[in-house]
This record gives sequence, C-alpha cells and structure tokens, in this order.
Amino acid sequence: MGDLKPIKVKANVEEVLMEKYEEGGGEPLSPMARMFHEPDSNIYIITMIGFKTQINPQVFKASLLHTLLKHPRFSSVQVMDENSTGGLKWVPTTVDLDNHVIVPKFEPNNIHTPDEIVEDYVSNLSKSTIKMSIPMWDLHLLNLKTSYAESTAVLRIHHSLGDGTSLMSLFLASSRKVSDPQTLPTLPMMKKANSSTKSSGGFLGNYFIKLWLVLSLFWNTSVDVSKFLATVFMFLKDTETPLKGGLGNGATTSRRFVHRMVSLDDVKLVKNVMNTELADMMKKNSSARWGNRIGYLLFPFTIALRDDPLDYLREAKATMDRKKASLEASYSYFMAKYFLKFCGLKVLLS
Repeated sequence: MGDLKPIKVKANVEEVLMEKYEEGGGEPLSPMARMFHEPDSNIYIITMIGFKTQINPQVFKASLLHTLLKHPRFSSVQVMDENSTGGLKWVPTTVDLDNHVIVPKFEPNNIHTPDEIVEDYVSNLSKSTIKMSIPMWDLHLLNLKTSYAESTAVLRIHHSLGDGTSLMSLFLASSRKVSDPQTLPTLPMMKKANSSTKSSGGFLGNYFIKLWLVLSLFWNTSVDVSKFLATVFMFLKDTETPLKGGLGNGATTSRRFVHRMVSLDDVKLVKNVMNTELADMMKKNSSARWGNRIGYLLFPFTIALRDDPLDYLREAKATMDRKKASLEASYSYFMAKYFLKFCGLKVLLS
C-alpha cells in the first residue's frame, strides 16, 4: 500500500478553523447553498459510523466542543436577510448540544433484529427535517449491538453546510491517532514515480505531447459543454426507460437505507487514486475552499447488448478517460453559480 505519511496540516486544526472562517456575522449563503433549501432540493447528508464499544454520550459531547463546534457553519443559524430579496445569511449562535445529540432508548423486548432497527431508524431520519432556528445538524447515538458493531453513530447534516469533500476534510482534520491523541492520522500514500526513470522524447517530442494534451482538453471541453447546454435546454433528451426518473418523482419517492459493510482497504485504494490531501482544506489561505462547490458532468450509458461482456467495461473506461481530459465539471459549476447569482433560484427550477 506504500509508506505511511501524516496528513499535512501545518497548524493546530482548532485554531485554523476559526482563523480561516473569521468572516463575522451576516455572511450570505452561497447560491448553491440556497438551492439546497428549495423543496425539490432539500437534501441532507447522512453518515453512519460503527464502533467497537458502547458510546458514552458525555464523551461525545465534550469532543464536539473541540471539533464541530469550532467550525462557524456548525455553530450558526440560517436566517432571512432583510437587506436581500429572499436571501439567507449565516448568523453565529450559542449551540445547545442537547438539541443536537440524541440518544434514543430501545425497548429490550422489541430488539430481535437490531440490524433492521438501525436501518429503520436511519430511514426515518431521511423523512424528517431539522428546524432552521438551530444549526442544521444533529448526531444520533445508537447504543444497540448489531452484526457489524457494538454501537452506531448517525450524523445528519443539511447539505447547505457543505459538500462531501468539505465534510470529509473536517472529519480528517478533527481526527487523531488512538496510539497518540496529539497526532493526526496517517494513511498509505502512493509513491510518485521517479522522474529520471521516465522515458524522454526530447524537447521537440515533449513539446508536441503537451500541445496535443492542450488541444485534446480544449476539444473535449468544447464538445462536453455544448452537449451539457443542449441537454439543459432540452435539445437532447434521455431515452425513455424504466430507470429514468423525473425531478418530482425523485424528490417524493420514499427510499430506504440498507446497511452495507465497506472495507477500509477499499477506502485507502480510492484515496490513493485520488491522491488528495483533504485535510489541507483546513489550512489558512488554502486554495481549496469550504462550501458547496459542486460541478456536474453528463456520463452516457449506452443501451445495447454486447457479445463480449468486457466490451461494457472497455467502453466505460474509454468514456472515463475522456471525461478526465475535460473541464466539463468546472464549467458546469461556473455556469450554475453565476446563473443562480444573476437569474435566481426560481428561474433555474422553473
């Protein structure tokens, strides 16, 4: 898996969180954050974490004081801005952890299938909301032994607080080693290939390779953005299949959370492929910013029957490689951000 290297955070995380986001009261929500308050886009992020021991709620509360509550997004409410037309703004508030840390009690006589009880509990969380008069997150501590853990913590966060990358960066920056509570966790890092071993085609050869990569990036981006706009304005449409769903259907159809085990080795593998230091987002003056920076790309699925099953994989791999050599996601984020800013949510969702 490679050598173990510490996650690079040059300063104390708790101090950096406050220094980086010292923006004062009244900061307006970003256009993307406001979109997540619309009826068809009112989305929550739900995270389940299993533990090897029973959870002590008081220890959890004490830890939250030095982690989540140090971040302004988790200690601020979202209120209407009187100086803006229908806009929301962040206002710091005093957090009462009793409103956010919930420890449900289960009747012993009814605990016959603990795995299903946990799944039902999490599924019911997806059907309720958090009131806007408090910071929009809560933590549910389920001291119920299941087939995979002695207890389970369920963290529910409104999507307006941040996207998945932001939340993972905060999670990593708030974690410490069990063996050394003062040290940040370590994860296997992929070793970079030695530049001296790479084949060289000479100056002229390298120049043409770089020129070809730039031209490919420009061409792929132009084609992808054109298709993206054509799809947005309904010039291109998906094939009607049973798998296709509309915005309204997707937002109102009841769904159920079903637990599946995830191997830490798989998480490490994905992390190595991404080669991204998420905790670096917590640094002061970091180029990576907190928030909902979500870009979209259109990934085509061909409806066809292949003689060779591997043809599906080859086609998907070719499409993925092409999408990597395109700035479609960056352009879609840019367009969505400024469209929301200048045209408003009603025009976008109409």
